[in-house]
Formats: sequence, structure tokens, C-alpha cells
Amino acid sequence: MTIKRLQAQWFRITVHIGALIPLAVLIWSYSRGQLTADPIRAIILRTGKTALIFLVLSLACTPVNSLFGFKPALKVRRALGLYAFLYAAIHLSVFVGLDYGFDPALLQDALLEKRYALVGFAAFLILLPLAITSTRGWMRRLGQTWKKLHQSVYLAALFVIIHFVWLVKADIREPLMYGAVVVALLAFRIPRVRQWVSRIRNQPRSSFITKNVKRLPQ
Repeated sequence: MTIKRLQAQWFRITVHIGALIPLAVLIWSYSRGQLTADPIRAIILRTGKTALIFLVLSLACTPVNSLFGFKPALKVRRALGLYAFLYAAIHLSVFVGLDYGFDPALLQDALLEKRYALVGFAAFLILLPLAITSTRGWMRRLGQTWKKLHQSVYLAALFVIIHFVWLVKADIREPLMYGAVVVALLAFRIPRVRQWVSRIRNQPRSSFITKNVKRLPQ
């Protein structure tokens, strides 16, 4: 096994361990009664923010590889997306089950009266088919449709940002910070932006080669 493959393997292991730490800490805090006076709300807020963080990290994998040539980032992109879905599923399950007791009438009222709940649920509905079709088998079955389907992750991310903004109401600096990152990552998908970034990345190398070529004896 080469050093690069070994480093990539350890990077994947580190990502998996890091992704499970928030869940372990949450379970530990709950078992110790350390989730404030309203543990249900604390769980909802923690899992929601963790889901957003992993969603943003999954979106950042391609730009990180393009900007810095860090290919191991591409190897963990799917895992990060699935961890985002895992925390989003826990987030929604606690909201539906513990906060509203699986009561259809209460849930309907929540979706109609609380706009943050409606847009958050819409984001989850977008992420659900993406998680189901994340395997190589589904990639082969769907072909070109798979890529178009998974591009909707950016729409889900924007919905999550709106959900966060409407939830906190007053101090929206944190959700806007995440929103700025998502917009930047979305802008990176524009071909002209990617070409410009690629030129910047390759310019030092090209300049170095040009300078050394000029120094060669004619």
C-alpha cells in the first residue's frame, strides 16, 4: 500500500470517527441530564446544526479538490452527505415524535403556522431520495439522471439556511454565515468561475515553468 493510499484511508477513518462524535456527545449529555432545562429542544437544535455542518462539508469536497488538489476529499463526499442526512433524520424524528408526539393534527398545524417547519420539511424531502440513491448501484441505474437529481442538494442546502434563519428570528448572523458559504460553493459550479479558479491554481506552476524555460541555453 502506497503512502498516499494509506493517508487517504486514515483520512476516511478520521472523517467517520469525527462524524459520530457529535452523536456520542449528544447521547452522553442526555444520559447525564446535561441538555439544559428543555432537552428535546436542545436535541433538535444540536442535530439540526450538525446536519447543516455536514451538508456544507459535503458540498465543499469538490471545490477543495479543485483548489488544493486534495483528492481524498472526494472519497468522503458521499459519507459526509449521508451523515448530514442521518442528523437531519434524527432532527426531524425528535421534532415529530418527541415534540409533537406523532400527532397528525398538531403536525399539520405546525407546518401551516410555522414557516420554518414547512421549509425544513421540504429540505428533508429533497435529501431523502438523494440518500436512497447514493449507492453505486443507483448511480448505474439512473445514469445521467443521477447527476441531475443530486444537483438538487444545493436547493436543499438553501432551504436549510432559510429554515435556520426563520427559526432563530433575532440574531441571524450564524445562519447567514452558513448561507454565504453555500452561495460561494454554488457559485463554484458556474463554469466561468471554475475556469478562473483553475487558472489561478495553475498560474504559479506555469509561471515557474516559463521562467525556467527562458533560462535554458538557446
